[in-house]
Amino acid sequence: MQFELNSEYLNQLKTAIVEQNDVFLKSQLSELYAVDIALILNQLDLEESIYLYDQIDEELSSDVLLEMEDEKREALLATFSTKEIAEQLDNMDSDDAADVINELPEEIQEEVLSQIEDIEQASDIADLMSFEEGTAGSLMAKELVSVHAHETVSACIDEIRRQTESVDVLYAVYVVDEHEKLIGMLSLKKLIISHPLAKIEEIFDGDVISVKTSASSEEVADLIRKYDLVVLPVIDQLGRLVGRITVDDVVDVMREEAEKDIQLMSGITDDVDSNDSLWRLSRARIPWLLVGMCGGIVGSRIIGSYEDQIQIRPEMAFFIPLIGATGGNVGVQSSAIIVQGLANNTLIADKIAPKLLKELSVGLINGVICSSLILGYNLLINESWALAGTVSVALFTVILCASFLGTFVPLMMNRFKINPALATGPFVTTLNDIIGISIYFLVGRILYGIL
Repeated sequence: MQFELNSEYLNQLKTAIVEQNDVFLKSQLSELYAVDIALILNQLDLEESIYLYDQIDEELSSDVLLEMEDEKREALLATFSTKEIAEQLDNMDSDDAADVINELPEEIQEEVLSQIEDIEQASDIADLMSFEEGTAGSLMAKELVSVHAHETVSACIDEIRRQTESVDVLYAVYVVDEHEKLIGMLSLKKLIISHPLAKIEEIFDGDVISVKTSASSEEVADLIRKYDLVVLPVIDQLGRLVGRITVDDVVDVMREEAEKDIQLMSGITDDVDSNDSLWRLSRARIPWLLVGMCGGIVGSRIIGSYEDQIQIRPEMAFFIPLIGATGGNVGVQSSAIIVQGLANNTLIADKIAPKLLKELSVGLINGVICSSLILGYNLLINESWALAGTVSVALFTVILCASFLGTFVPLMMNRFKINPALATGPFVTTLNDIIGISIYFLVGRILYGIL
């Protein structure tokens, strides 16, 4: 049954903590997964978290630590001695341990590493910490299973038994040459059905997808998503096998990138969440609010420049919100489709022009439909052909322009290595507001003069 945290259950735990009812706490925690316990710890204050964490089974405690929110985990670790932190890291995969130790103050990182009992684990963690954040090297884990091509099936099985002591889940068996260079993968099925004296070089699959340590996390995510991989081997610049990245690590990257893009699309420039301080939340939002405000000022100046026209035809002011809102919506829709295509790598260089033409065609159809509806509406409630024609023609033109801008702007941003998600938020909306208002009054000046 799926665990759901509610206030009643949380209050029961808090009461048990105050009463130091360890029997009740241990019985409750024994029925929960690590992620569920982490969810509880995230809702408790520091003192309560410390007491409850002490009740967690030792084999589960490191998993719980990994599942906690970053800020809560940092606060909890700050109460640990370096020896206690080292004990927790000793029970983690090397990639997870490296992530945790990177969150610690620099002055204690070396001390923590020196107190890890498993020397090989400490060496792996130190190696992973040397890689730049956001690269395959920083994502990979050093724990893996590899065999040499010249070995027999029987010797290979013995080697797998030995190596799997440090690997929780066996995703793949990699084949390397005498220089530790990755040359292929070994199917467990072939390993089982092959003769014990058969050579690995006779049965392994040489078609293996790998990535270098310097590759970006986005490239890693794209490869795993494109080829439906569960695990991806990592090689160094010489082609030597140095680690592997599992799909669960990439899911975290995908989620973080998606959250980042959503925030950028909403006009939030920093990586923030609801638990951050008021100042940090305000600082992340204010830049694009100021951009939108500046756009509003420009729009007001444009309207002001047509003041004489509004005084003569005040009914034109009624449809300013319609023009601005429709243009903004169309622009956001178009840019969202393009950003999605760029994120999924479904847009390639030689197909950008057809994509632009397709979005313009969609804009043309939508423009005809919307402008026809607003023309009919105006003719029903208003006898002025000039106003009806102005609003319809302006709306049609604005929809076309917004479709073009919503498609073109993110493509250009991507070309100049700027995150195109910026284009789907206040940027396109503000730009379309300014252009839409200008088009509206320009069309009005022309059509009112004719009609």
